[in-house]
Amino acid sequence: MDRERDDEASLAFYESLPAHTDFSELRHETAYAPLPPDWIVGVSDIVDSTGAVEAGRYKSVNTAAAAVIAALSNALKGEDFPFVFAGDGASFALPGRYEGEARGVLASVAAWVSRDLGMVMRVAVLPVSAIRRHGFDVRVARHAPSPDVAYAMFSGGGLAFAEARMKAGDYAVDRPATVLPPDLSGLNCRFAEIAAQRGVILSVIALPAPGAPAARFDALIGEVLRLAGDGAEAGSPVPAEGPRLTWPPSWQALTLEARARRSRSGGPLSLARLRVALHTLFAHILFVSGLRVGAFDPARYRRQLVANTDFRKFDDGLRMTLDCTPATADAIERRLAEAEREGIALQGTHRQDAALMTCFVPSASRSDHVHFVDGATGGYSAAAAAVKAKAAG
Repeated sequence: MDRERDDEASLAFYESLPAHTDFSELRHETAYAPLPPDWIVGVSDIVDSTGAVEAGRYKSVNTAAAAVIAALSNALKGEDFPFVFAGDGASFALPGRYEGEARGVLASVAAWVSRDLGMVMRVAVLPVSAIRRHGFDVRVARHAPSPDVAYAMFSGGGLAFAEARMKAGDYAVDRPATVLPPDLSGLNCRFAEIAAQRGVILSVIALPAPGAPAARFDALIGEVLRLAGDGAEAGSPVPAEGPRLTWPPSWQALTLEARARRSRSGGPLSLARLRVALHTLFAHILFVSGLRVGAFDPARYRRQLVANTDFRKFDDGLRMTLDCTPATADAIERRLAEAEREGIALQGTHRQDAALMTCFVPSASRSDHVHFVDGATGGYSAAAAAVKAKAAG
């Protein structure tokens, strides 16, 4: 019994969960386990991400969301913990013993986002016990798109509840007068936009409608996944050879990575840009030439990148960024609209011509680098806005 309590108070609980390789299995509630009662949930999101999209700054929004995951991972010294990237925010869960670290990281990232990116990030921490008192739950599973990484999937409505409370101003993380800068080592966004190969990049969000029978929502998700295509990488926006790495990178990408790199070291932004430019030039030469340096093999890295990409997830519902034909997009949107009329789902989609990739690479010579994909002109944020608009109307 003492060992069981120790596991619940540590990340061993999450690490012990089976890693599902078949994504479709994760639509079933039986794939999920409830978080231990003493755990906490952290949530974040960018205020007015719609305005950022209109200003052409959605790459900055994605970078801010990924910064939460990178900073927390670095603070935990690379320990595996459940998190989810949502485009304009990120959520995570941790044992209660890590609450201090979680609050410190959220405060530091929010301060960095304000100072360096000129945006406002909301951040909050809730006990799982408080979520359950309101009739929701936080259940978690692990999805392994490759042998090298596993992403957390969530169900139970708890993360959606936590986000709603955060937006209402509850459970906010206070920002002290003096806050340490976040450690954003490994965070980068140097790849060019990934153009649609099949015709359209479709961002999809499908959530269970209030009172909808779980079996009917489960069946709906099965239909949508079949429409999207079968296989581990079906519909992935990332081409088989990996995304295009151009040099020089765009000014926006160069500046974002420079801001992340100097988050702790400080110094002039111009010098940080120069360092990133030289680093990316070296990387570009390696990728073009295929030259191995030490333990780094560019061909192997590209294969791992494609396999490790996070382009679909369950986060109290289904989220996907798909590269598909217009006919497939039509079919998915038509089926989701039917389900919405039937009271099975709340749904939103957004079409665009390209996708964005934001990366967290603790070490380029390791195989556990993670890559978050979103639509280039609003993606998940625009799809979520469509859900919200219809729910309000």
